[in-house]
Amino acid sequence: MKYLLALLLLIVLIAGGAAAWIWYGFTQPYQGFAAGGVFVDVPHGASQRYVAYLLQKNGVVRSALAMRIYARRHPKRTMQAGEYLFDHAMTGSEVFWKLANGEVFQQPFTVREGETMFDIARELETGKFMRAGDFLYAAGDPALIRDFAPGAQTLEGFLFPATYQLPRHPAASELSAEMVHKFKEEWKRIAPPPAGGATNEGDHRAVNRIVTLASLVERETPKPEERPLVAGAFENRLRKGMRLQCDPTVIYGMERLGKYNGTLTGKDLSFDSLYNTYEHGGLPPGPIGNPGEASLRAALRPAETNYLYFVANTQGGHFFSATLAEHNKNVVKYRRLMAGLPADQPPPPAPPPKPKPSPKKKHSKQHRGTAR
Repeated sequence: MKYLLALLLLIVLIAGGAAAWIWYGFTQPYQGFAAGGVFVDVPHGASQRYVAYLLQKNGVVRSALAMRIYARRHPKRTMQAGEYLFDHAMTGSEVFWKLANGEVFQQPFTVREGETMFDIARELETGKFMRAGDFLYAAGDPALIRDFAPGAQTLEGFLFPATYQLPRHPAASELSAEMVHKFKEEWKRIAPPPAGGATNEGDHRAVNRIVTLASLVERETPKPEERPLVAGAFENRLRKGMRLQCDPTVIYGMERLGKYNGTLTGKDLSFDSLYNTYEHGGLPPGPIGNPGEASLRAALRPAETNYLYFVANTQGGHFFSATLAEHNKNVVKYRRLMAGLPADQPPPPAPPPKPKPSPKKKHSKQHRGTAR
């Protein structure tokens, strides 16, 4: 009997010691990884046992068993899949709730207004998110907008400019889908459907035209207040059958073929491309970049003016004009400003005043007296 009591006491002491060790190990901060931090990727569908094993293997928690026991105490919460960064010591409970709340590692990536899908792809590769070619392959498939903008050849124009929170290695297809989803959300807010909610095929086809026009506006001026004026000038030219003669369309056509080196020359204005609006009438076949809200609103509601021309004013804006004669004068202003001269020529100097004629001397008459 004494032997059994001693054995039972020993078992109790061992169990109590083990429980104390587990409790200590779980409630005290632990960092069994390098000072630079460690990433742990929790796969979809992983069991609690496997997640706990991963955390212990990577030095995030002392005991996988303690993690499993703690997780069982919270059966309504599960450790979510994703990639997590651990860069400082944490208790086991803190680790559990980080995973249960899905606090996956994310870093911001910003798509700026007017950027093309080529710009976005280069920046993703520079940021080491993915290869540029992978994003271009995903963005080249218009399936995501086929029902929304029939005729669109790629996702260009529908990758909405915004800041996105990305994991270290996002999937190109998922990222492009997120950008398109953001565009559709913003479009509903900017251009709500008719009161009845019904749309027809013509309405959908108009989306591609509006987004294309907005992309030209976006690339022509950085000033939001000018964008309705630019959109209005383009619409006026289209109504009159005039070519748009928009330099950014030429650049985009060259960039699609890898022919643009960063400088547009006079010779390039005859570059053979359907996007060249010097050579072809109407709008280009599709957007030449991804417009933001201000440009989309401008394309939806262009300013009603008689402007047909505009030229840069070297201050980020433009001189607008309704006639070619006015435009030519504005071009002269632009060239003078580029040369560091005042926009307007100074008036010619006034001719020197004519000298006043000297006054004639008045001669008094002499009276001759008679000799006496």
